[in-house]
Amino acid sequence: MMKFVRLLAFAIVALGMVSKTLPALAQDKGSVRVSSDVQYEFIGRWDADKLNKILTDDTPKFFGVTVKYTPARNAVKLYRVTYSSVVPERGNKPIVATGLVAVPDIAGTSFPMVSYQHGTVYEKTQVPSFPDQSPETQLMLAQFGGQGYIVIGADYFGMGSSKEPEGYMVKASHQQATYDMLLASRAVLEHLKLSSGKLFVSGWSQGGFVAMAFLEKLESAGVKVDAAATASAPVDVSVALNGFLSFPRKNDADWVNSLFILSSFSFENYYGVPGLARSLIADAYYDVARKAYLREPFNVADVPTDLHRLIKPDYFNAQFFAESAYGKLVAQTQAYRWVIKSPVRNYYGEADEAIAVGLGQLAMTYQRAIGNGNPVIEAVSTGQTSHRGTYATAVPQWKIWFDGL
Repeated sequence: MMKFVRLLAFAIVALGMVSKTLPALAQDKGSVRVSSDVQYEFIGRWDADKLNKILTDDTPKFFGVTVKYTPARNAVKLYRVTYSSVVPERGNKPIVATGLVAVPDIAGTSFPMVSYQHGTVYEKTQVPSFPDQSPETQLMLAQFGGQGYIVIGADYFGMGSSKEPEGYMVKASHQQATYDMLLASRAVLEHLKLSSGKLFVSGWSQGGFVAMAFLEKLESAGVKVDAAATASAPVDVSVALNGFLSFPRKNDADWVNSLFILSSFSFENYYGVPGLARSLIADAYYDVARKAYLREPFNVADVPTDLHRLIKPDYFNAQFFAESAYGKLVAQTQAYRWVIKSPVRNYYGEADEAIAVGLGQLAMTYQRAIGNGNPVIEAVSTGQTSHRGTYATAVPQWKIWFDGL
């Protein structure tokens, strides 16, 4: 197929006709350096049939709900982007990060852009720049890329091809990774003779937090955002973790143990607090927890799902938790306490096993408590949906809203 495309491109040039897609076709093999800080490589082309299979078969199987999506009408071309960034928490230490740029394979030179922030994953490559391993990214590609949107997504520091340890819920690093990914994406698009018009920001779960933090960064930099939408966003990590420790629900997920593991080791590494994770995690499970964080081989069954076994008893005392080094860092990890300017919709599920309804509504509640109320943000229920189901249900609603803007 690729040989045929190249022959076709040659024939078009020979006939003296200029193809709008020719600049992209010329970059379909090997790594292309755009600048000293940015390079990209073509990693695949997904046709409309593949995208529609994602919508009709793969997504319902993975997310556990059947949702009506707008069928894909065009293919997408996928590029892995490698770019330079810095780690704010480490004195702007240089870092190399990766992400995805997906371009509609249709005539045209300008398309709306949606930046997607991915959720918590347990393998370094279950991220946007490895879309075959990321069902959530596949859904975005099928629903948005297949409808003429450019889709971009950062892998976050420590994920994808990055060599650093993961910076899970480390706010300024998340903001830096996503902001620099946007700049790198625009450089890649310019090299492909393409451009983006409207900018939309989105994210699910951890990515919902990252999307809101990214929005804060963009607004502070004066970058216009046409709208932002999240699903199951833990906009205040202190609220989320205190809920699991002090006010657990019957339907709390058994995988919330990973939130404590990943955040404690990440905070230790990125904020420079030696021994932080060891102060939180019970001695019997420290080594296996560390292996989980570093993505080293371990037996999942060795990590207790009962937080009372995993976490040291003192942390179930809310006052001790708040005054601990870990608790103080958690308290700073929020992404809703500024005067938001852009239109925002936070989608939440009423049966979400990770995000309580109050947390799903929190950003709206806070903004509307400011004087006469800031009306730009709205919390939207997706009904009795699980954590995965909330995302799968929200995505087509995001698109309907974005299309209308």
